Order: sequence, then C-alpha cells, then structure tokens
Amino acid sequence: MTTHFDTAVQEPVTPSAPSAPPAPEAGEPKQPFVQRLWRGRPEDPRWVRPAFWGMLLATAALYFYNLSASGYANSFYSAAVQAGTKSWKAMFFGSLDAGNAITVDKPSAFLWPMEIAARIFGLNSWTILGPEVLMGVGTVAVVYASVRRRFSPGAGLIAGAVLALTPVAALMFRFNNPDAMLALLMALACYFVVRAVEDGKTKWLVYAGVAIGFAFLGKTLQAFLILPSLAIVYAVVAPVSLKKRFGQLAAGTLALIVSGGWWVAIVELWPASSRPYIGGSQNNSFLELTFGYNGLGRLNGEETGSVGGGGGGTGTGQWGETGWDRMFNSEIGAQISWLLPAALILLVAGLVATRKLKRTSVTRGSFLVWGGSLLITLVVFSYMAGIFHQYYTIALAPYIAAVVGMGADVLWKKRGEMWASLTLAASVVAASAWGYVLLNRTPDYLPWLKWFVLVGGLTAAFGLIFVAKLGRQLALAAVGLGIVASLAGPTAYTLSTVNSAHTGSIPTAGPSGASMMGGGGGRGGGPGGGMGGGMPGQNQQNGNGNTQGQGQQGGGMPGGTGGTGGFGGGMPGQNGNTQGNGNTQGQNQQGGMGEGGGMGGGGGAGGLLNGATVTDEAKKLLEADADKYTWAAAAIGAQNAASYQLATDESVMAIGGFNGTDPSPTLAQFKEYVADGKIHYFISSGSSGGMGGSSSEGTSSQITSWVEANFKKVTVGSSTFYDLTQKASS
Repeated sequence: MTTHFDTAVQEPVTPSAPSAPPAPEAGEPKQPFVQRLWRGRPEDPRWVRPAFWGMLLATAALYFYNLSASGYANSFYSAAVQAGTKSWKAMFFGSLDAGNAITVDKPSAFLWPMEIAARIFGLNSWTILGPEVLMGVGTVAVVYASVRRRFSPGAGLIAGAVLALTPVAALMFRFNNPDAMLALLMALACYFVVRAVEDGKTKWLVYAGVAIGFAFLGKTLQAFLILPSLAIVYAVVAPVSLKKRFGQLAAGTLALIVSGGWWVAIVELWPASSRPYIGGSQNNSFLELTFGYNGLGRLNGEETGSVGGGGGGTGTGQWGETGWDRMFNSEIGAQISWLLPAALILLVAGLVATRKLKRTSVTRGSFLVWGGSLLITLVVFSYMAGIFHQYYTIALAPYIAAVVGMGADVLWKKRGEMWASLTLAASVVAASAWGYVLLNRTPDYLPWLKWFVLVGGLTAAFGLIFVAKLGRQLALAAVGLGIVASLAGPTAYTLSTVNSAHTGSIPTAGPSGASMMGGGGGRGGGPGGGMGGGMPGQNQQNGNGNTQGQGQQGGGMPGGTGGTGGFGGGMPGQNGNTQGNGNTQGQNQQGGMGEGGGMGGGGGAGGLLNGATVTDEAKKLLEADADKYTWAAAAIGAQNAASYQLATDESVMAIGGFNGTDPSPTLAQFKEYVADGKIHYFISSGSSGGMGGSSSEGTSSQITSWVEANFKKVTVGSSTFYDLTQKASS
C-alpha cells in the first residue's frame, strides 16, 4: 500500500479509505500504541521520530530552565493551591484560604494539577509551576500531531517550534494562571475536530466537547470562543450525511455540558451558608461571575466590581487601545504577533491552494479548523473593551503555529508554481520585516539582531522566489535562512523571558520595555514579594525615596494621591503617585521590590496586582497561637492576603476578594467572626478606603473603619496590625 503527495496539493491516496491515514495491509498486525508513539509511522524517514522527541525534550529543558526564579509567581493562585493542600473542600471550590472564606475569581479545575502535585511533593515553586511546563510540552505535541496528520513531518516540526518559541507561550507555560490549561485544551479540541473531519466518527466530537467543557472549568467563557468556528467547519466538511452531522454535533454539545456543567451544578446547588463566597461575584453566584465579570463584562467593559474596562471599539482605556491593530501595538505586539502577519498570508494561501479539493478534504478542513479558531479569537481580542491583559494572547499561539506549519508545507509542495513561490517569499518578508519593527521597539536590546532578521529574511525571500530553479543545497539553504530569520526575534525574546523572574498578576514576556502596558507584576520579585510599577500611565513617580527605571511607566492602581502605605497612584493618567518605602526600580525594569511590595507600603499592604513583602517580625506575630483561630488574619484584597498566607502557612481571609470590592464578608458577618474568636489580626491597608477605589460605603471600608475604631493597634516595623482579641483603650 502506498500513500503519496505530489507537488500539487491533494488528499492522500489509499486504496481503501481516501480520507483516512494509511491502514495496515490485510493480515498485517497493527502496531501497538506504545510502539507507534515511540517509532511513529512506518513510512516515516528515520529522522522524524527522533526529531519529534528532540523537540519535546528541548521545549521541556527551555521551560524548566530557571523555573524557580519566579517563586510563587502569581501569589493569588499559589495561595489557593496552598489552601487546596490543606482542605479538600478548598480544593474543590477553589478557595483562597483553607478556612473557605472566599474563592478565586475562576472555577477551580486549573488549580487541581498544581494542588495534586503540591499534595504529593509539597508546596514549592516547582510543584506549582512544573505542571504548567508539562502542559506547555503537551500543547507542542498536540499541535505537531494535528499538523502531521495531513502534512509533512517538517510542517509539524515547524508548527511545534513556532509555538514553543512564542514569547507569551514561554511566559504562560511557566506561570500559574489558568491560561496554560486553556491553551492545551483548546489545542486538543482542534485536534479532535480534525480527527472527526477525517473519519466522521462521533467519538472525536465527544472528546472535543469534553476538552472544551474542562477548559470552561479553567477560564469560563473564553473556552467557548472557538465553538462557532469548530461547529460550522464540521457541519460543512464532515464526511457523513447532514443529518448525522447535526446529531454528532448535538452529542459533542452534550459532552461539553456534562463535562463543564457538573461542577457548576454542585456549586450552585450547594447551600451558600456552608460553602465559600464566590469571588468576583456581587451576589455569591458562580453563574453571575460567569456571565458578568468573567463573561460579557470582558467584552463590553461593564464588569461589576472590576477596576474598570477598556476603551471600547474606538477609544483607549486602562487596558489599552481596541481596534484591528491591537495585537500589533506596543502593548501587545512583542508578546504574540511575530509570525501573525505571515500566518494570515499562509492561511489565505492554504485556502486558495486547496479550493478545488472536495468538500470533505481533510487538508482544507485542517486550515479551516485552525485558521477559523485563529480569526475568531483574533477579532474578539482586538475589540473586547473589558479587562484585557497581554498574556491572554497565549490563546492565539497554537493557532498561529499550526497555520504557519501547514501553510509553509502547502506552498513548498507547490513551489514549482510562481504564485506559490512568491507567496512563500512574501510570508518570510512579512515575518522578518515585522520582526525588525518589533525589535526596533527595544533598540538597546541586541541592536544587531534586527538587522540580521531583516537582511536575512530578505535574502531568504529572494532565494525562495526562484527556489524551484535552485539546486537542492541552495534551496535548503534558502529555506533554512528563512526559518532562522523568522524565528530569531521571538527566540531572543523567549530566552529573555525564561531568564527572568515573573511575579504578580500581569506578567509580560520579553526584555524590559518590550510591552509598554504597565508593569504590574512583570519581572523581578520572589515568593510573596510583589513589584512596583502599575497599569498604564505616564510620568508616574514613586514617592518616599523610590527611584524609577528610565523610560518606564510606573504607577499604581485607581485612586488619587495615596497616603503613606495606602493604595495611591493613578491608573491611567499623568503624574500619578504611588507611596511606598524603599522600592527601587532598575534601569528599564518594570517594578522593583521593597518594603510593602509594589503598590502601597508601610501599612503592611501589598497591592491590587502584586503581593506584599512580609517581614520576619510580621510573620512571627501572625504565627503566634495561629492554630487557635480559623484565620490568623484578615486583609483587604486577595493579593495582600495571599502574601501573608504563603509566608506563614496559615489561613488569611481576603476581605472583598481580589479587587477588595466583593461584598464578602459583610460587616455583620465579620463582627460575628470576631465575636466567635475566629480571626486574630486585621492587616491594615493604611487607608480606610480599601482597594480598587471602593467607596466609604463598601464592605471593605466599613470593616476597616470598625476595626480601627474598636481594636488595639500593633505596629511591627512599618506594618500595622489590629489585634481583634483586644479592644482599643478609651
């Protein structure tokens, strides 16, 4: 039996199944799964499988390198992992603390791999971030496998390399936000739909539904972005009758509902009085969180309880400009867009090259699956007006990688036609020219590299125009130079990313200055130690002797000028000030560590996006007799509470959830906890207004005012606590 591709794009030809991969000859034993996994296809050249495993090992080595430098990374989620190692209830609900006061602002599934690892091996940087690395390696393998099914081994290797060397992928596959799991499961969903298009079997759509359902349990509605694209592609190109197609789509939908809905049903039906408050919601409802703050609010900017939305379809907001060019601007471009222009060119070229194939073409179906997912995610990200962080763009990385690998392979096979060679050359020009632009945005970082990328790319493109007439060695040289020039920029930024520590809530990839959308939680810091910097703003300065790195945008979270130890600063705006003690920002760095962490300071509070620095004296204070209380302390805002919880290994209640604006607990509930002797200390934020600009009528402010008026103040260094077991003297 033979399977072949000629220079024109066509489906593999097999005697028994035109749309299926080669099957063993009659009487020939089928390869065992492990053997197929290790050796690959029987018809593959000997180099293919070693190259595949080498790529995965290199990806693992790259992502594991310097992993512990980031410490607990996002302390908000690391504290939830810690809670999950102490309480099965906290693990199930995703509680921020083992006392189960409030959950994180996401479903809990993305925490489970980290919590399982931490339960087995103990809580540390490796058990928290190691599972994310493995998800990254798995995503590279899935993209390779999907592309390889209908294209050459080289196409799969190119796709895998593009994904592994995308800066935002190297960032988020080494970070403990939900996005690593989301990227893996979205890639798996695309892979399963390609398999379904291949043989029309219902099981693949069921698997795809399960993948998307569990992705929903990681990051709610973002998992549904590509659903319309996948459903339409299968409905159009599947190799079965129309009636059966719709029945199979219904089965996949049912699998999605069951796999994603079982946890939601339990949470919603569980008595609210005996479970933690749903963080991020205003009514203690996961459904409200899903369709509000974490759902439609992200699209229209109307997130109740949030720190604010974006600029809408035409303006600029604190989360950056929206519009068709959003993925290319100075805030986002260096994270994801290196090969995006080339991918769009190759997607169009792939669809043109396969336009004459039959409706059920798996080759064209692969372009539609991955390309459709790319386009719909690209459009939503470009125009969503609500909270948008640069690292969200990791969702685009698998789609870009697959399209680049498939498109390059199709054009290479048709290189004898002038339009194909010209288009292939154009994609290399687009990648190298845009790489030059991105590198030029950080002119002090490897200044020679941008010229190598530009000149090398143009030289390779010239050779690719005439590649059909070149000898084998010259043709391979042109191809190799084109690949190197296209990947040199993202590779350099990826190496810079893995060589740096990343903490806080808004990490960014690449060297300092690569992303100008604020620095809250970019580089530096260690476990529990946040960083300075902030969200977008201009000419912002740190007070109390702090120095700011040259050319960077420091600043803080919402509010006016903050008092010492408060949550001051402006976001966005000009000349906003943050108050802190002893923070230092190095040249071209996005933040620095110091007493009090990033935003805030002397009052013992960290900030909305970054954790607090916990002194040894404060740690000893909270640890004393902590086993007598459900919560050793309570603090306004989750990042602040998380820092103290991780430092002391004791439960700390996060009043108001992540933003400090959730109505949990109410003043009456807090008074009851104090009366029952469940909370030992209250950690002062240094201002009665709490965080996130909450008003004097908010629960955080009410609790703060009540505590300050009624309980004894304890000062430890520059940090202020209130002992809730001792009344203030008259």
